[in-house]
Amino acid sequence: MDAEEIEAGRARWQQRYDKARKREADFTTLSGDEVEPMYGPPAGQPYEGFERIGWPGEYPFTRGLHATGYRGRTWTIRQFAGFGNAEQTNERYRMILDSGGGGLSVAFDMPTLMGYDSDDAKSLGEVGHCGVAIDSAADMEVLFHGIPLGEVTTSMTISGPAVPVFCMYLVAAERQGVDPAVLNGTLQTDIFKEYIAQKEWLFAPEPHLRLIGDLMEYCATGIPAYKPLSVSGYHIREAGATAAQELAYTLADGFGYVELGLSRGLDVDVFAPGLSFFFDAHLDFFEEIAKFRAARRIWARWMKERYGAKTDKAQWLRFHTQTAGVSLTAQQPYNNVVRTAVEALSAVLGGTQSLHTNALDETLALPSEQAAEIALRTQQVLMEETGVANVADPLGGSWYVEALTDRIEQQAEAIFERILDKATDGHPIGPMTSGILRGIEEGWFTGEIAEAAFAYQQGVEKGEKRVVGVNCHPRSVTPALEILRVSHEVEREQVRTLAARKAARDEAAVQAALAEMLAAARSGENMIPPMLTAVRAEATLGEICNALRDEWGIYRETAMF
Repeated sequence: MDAEEIEAGRARWQQRYDKARKREADFTTLSGDEVEPMYGPPAGQPYEGFERIGWPGEYPFTRGLHATGYRGRTWTIRQFAGFGNAEQTNERYRMILDSGGGGLSVAFDMPTLMGYDSDDAKSLGEVGHCGVAIDSAADMEVLFHGIPLGEVTTSMTISGPAVPVFCMYLVAAERQGVDPAVLNGTLQTDIFKEYIAQKEWLFAPEPHLRLIGDLMEYCATGIPAYKPLSVSGYHIREAGATAAQELAYTLADGFGYVELGLSRGLDVDVFAPGLSFFFDAHLDFFEEIAKFRAARRIWARWMKERYGAKTDKAQWLRFHTQTAGVSLTAQQPYNNVVRTAVEALSAVLGGTQSLHTNALDETLALPSEQAAEIALRTQQVLMEETGVANVADPLGGSWYVEALTDRIEQQAEAIFERILDKATDGHPIGPMTSGILRGIEEGWFTGEIAEAAFAYQQGVEKGEKRVVGVNCHPRSVTPALEILRVSHEVEREQVRTLAARKAARDEAAVQAALAEMLAAARSGENMIPPMLTAVRAEATLGEICNALRDEWGIYRETAMF
């Protein structure tokens, strides 16, 4: 790019920056020196390939979505929490919000994630242990009691039964007197990554895609600020994928959902802003920063050139980040505070929109209150004390970071080609969707991730990949941690409460609503309205999911050896 083009771009950036709202904050160094809101090539000098780097807030958004960077708005501190019953988790949410958290992220227990009620035989011993137990809309009411859903953004990490859980969330908002149209937050709903990595599905992929398409239609017209799909690379990375695999599989899944929306006749410029992403922040500091920057650039280019998105918002890749749970160690657990801080810093320098920091004890149990506070304070120290929010994309133009960004982009594009090679002609949704489905059926994604995980583990066991406290520097004076333990009385009380609620409801209304939902499933009508009717009648999550399992069958993946 020649010097004249660069100066024209700088002028465009300045205009956008001047018009944008900025935070009232001290944008100086610790020594009191003023810093510029953005840095770029020296004036009057050409810069070969600068169009791939660009300016903050300008296509291809390598340097961020907004001209102001974090000067306009800092990232949302969104702590992931959930344990025991809804009342216990509500207390933790209040602590997070009172301590300065800006948003909530709901962790559900395993029965809820798999669409079973707490009284199901399959739920025995699991209720409330890895997240909060939610059986009905009444539980969702308790979960958010005293928390105004019209004012707080809420993320829910659930995919298989995401749609009925979301209906419970909408009903809880209605019972607070909140117009669902004003709700803001994110629902994960990403079923592709379940088949690829996490393995929490209810049916075969096609019925899940049917429900996801219905949800996209419903939110696009009725809940415009809410993001009904958070495409998740986090669980792909936690399963053992490399940074490039995490990026490529996640964006490919996102392209599949774009194709789903287009196949429903939705306007890409209307529904695409409702897609968001969820990435892992791992320990290779610069590789992670490059991954986030490459993700924005790839997404913007594909959305514009392949899927015809015309507006900036439809080309934006918005993402939440969580620090890497798989990087935490049971040995010398206080080292995890350092790991989490480094990972969180990479997410911030990569331009994340929201962030969860893991607690030091999460490799042993759900976070204790003290550990959760340290995790929260880690973000607040980064935000308030380090100056990292003063400059947009402060590492832009770094030879190392730009080279890594280009390399990860190239690796991702090569993976996209492999997925598209699996596609069959004439698939009713689209070629990327077809390739993903074929890859799932063949076990290709699982196999690729397994190979990457095996290679890394070999490196650790041979001492080539060093992990402090595990295969190097093992001596420690750290005492055993006091960890959070969920009492089995939680399960017994949850089952008693569920029985009482079932006894008090109008059973005929529940059965009629479930029948209406199944009629919509068979007719092709949008299933969200009848599902909402069932939820308002206090149909439980298990009843809704079991009715759909009976209708659509269950899915078993191809065994791989």
